[in-house]
Amino acid sequence: MRDLTTTSVTEAVLTQMGQTPDPRLKQVMGSLVRHLHDFARDVNLTPDEWLQAIGFLTQVGQTCTPTRQEFILLSDILGISALVNLLHDKTAVEIGTESSLLGPFYQQDAPALALGDSIAAHSAGPELLVYGQVTDKSGKPLAHASVQVWQTDADGAYDVQKFDGTQMDMRGNFACDADGRFHFRTLRPLGYSIPLDGPVGTLVRAQGRHGCRPAHIHFLIGAEGYRELVTALYLGDDKYVDSDTVFGVSTPLVITPRDVDPDAPVKGLPSVRYDFRLGIAAGGETGRVGADPAQILAKV
Repeated sequence: MRDLTTTSVTEAVLTQMGQTPDPRLKQVMGSLVRHLHDFARDVNLTPDEWLQAIGFLTQVGQTCTPTRQEFILLSDILGISALVNLLHDKTAVEIGTESSLLGPFYQQDAPALALGDSIAAHSAGPELLVYGQVTDKSGKPLAHASVQVWQTDADGAYDVQKFDGTQMDMRGNFACDADGRFHFRTLRPLGYSIPLDGPVGTLVRAQGRHGCRPAHIHFLIGAEGYRELVTALYLGDDKYVDSDTVFGVSTPLVITPRDVDPDAPVKGLPSVRYDFRLGIAAGGETGRVGADPAQILAKV
């Protein structure tokens, strides 16, 4: 037995953890302990502050439901989701279209729709046509690639917020044609505030942040042998496009709808054309950083 100091306690913990049989667990937990202890020393953390932090994390967990993932939201507003996404992209064999965040509102069992269908099943508002082509990095079409889309309605609400998980809206799964082409109708999305009625919202307000995301459409695109692409397209005229509260926007993903587009497969609607390029995949690789909230516990 030895008496501990503010510095020796770190080494004591690492020594006890030194026999961890899983090398990756040993590496990750060792680094976490060192950084967490350094953080506590750096800010001279008090017992009351640490108890407040424990209470906050407890509230975050208690706020989670099968349709709401408060921990993903916390990860997003701290920029950890964006950082993990960027780190993950660096491991790719080949990078195609830039990725963006999956976010806390993805649901994996969205309805399968035919090309040209509208994803607005229960909502109304100004319509928008989205079309394009899925190819490999060199421009070769990827026949029958899968395109999953989800977004807010024209009032800035997701279906899980509006219907409490009882029905799906503003989302759908499409299969591209033999030339990798897709098109679907949707509503022009509206920028929105992230949910501020939970502990993450309390933190955002305490930091004096606006807590808003610019209008966007999420995409999850896949094809056999290629790296799954998680990305989003952001409307360039949204006032929050330069200050996204979850750090998801990058310049190549900013779009401006065209009122008249002679190439659009459906006439008479404002339209956006965007072609997505997929990189080849290493064995067992995925591009997702996140999950359907209902599936989070299945991964534990």
